[in-house]
Amino acid sequence: MTKTDFLDEPPESAELTTYDREHMKLYLRLLDAATDGADWREAVHILFGLDPECDPDRARRVHDTHLARARWMTTHGYRELVREGHRH
Repeated sequence: MTKTDFLDEPPESAELTTYDREHMKLYLRLLDAATDGADWREAVHILFGLDPECDPDRARRVHDTHLARARWMTTHGYRELVREGHRH
């Protein structure tokens, strides 16, 4: 994934999306940063290549919506991955 290969907000869905699958590594890195107590500005700069000083509203929205989706993956989305793993 390049730092420009993302939407400002991940698609909202009650099911796992193609976008989720393509950004799984990003979600994991966001979760790790949040768990480690990293400042959101540092995380959005490193993971998305955005400058939170230049466009703080967009940077915050990108960070927060992707982190929320990453958290959704830990409570709901992963179940689809587990089910798929049992089918193979």
